[in-house]
Amino acid sequence: MIKSLALAGVIAVMSAIPAAADLIKIPSQKPVIETMDALQAAVEGAGATVFARVDHAAGAQKVDLSLGDAQLLIFGNPKLGTPVMQADLRAGLFLPLKVLAYQDAEGQVWLTYEDPAEMLAGLDVPADAEAVAKMQGALGKLTAAATE
Repeated sequence: MIKSLALAGVIAVMSAIPAAADLIKIPSQKPVIETMDALQAAVEGAGATVFARVDHAAGAQKVDLSLGDAQLLIFGNPKLGTPVMQADLRAGLFLPLKVLAYQDAEGQVWLTYEDPAEMLAGLDVPADAEAVAKMQGALGKLTAAATE
């Protein structure tokens, strides 16, 4: 009886903790702003739409707090995102795609994003969906172009 209650408790706690999606990190030798400029140029050059560019450090400054260089680019392409959302509208919680550029405590600049397959796991989106594979490929190419 006690073992059953303990097991039930562990299962309840583990269910309440969201699984972290795989984060893909690509190093950049450029500063955050230059890396993000290059990423934005690559995204726009590929025909995708940039919806927003968020400067987290500037936001922190507005409330008299400090934060290291960090910018988020939010972008997408309806040709890829729409089929995913047709499979499960909850995918709209994760789309459009996002890539974070930031400088870590050691001074290394990174581009980081969630693997779309992991990000959409648990939804009614087939794991082998062509659009998801294309998102993975696009993110790989765009971030590689931005860090060259």
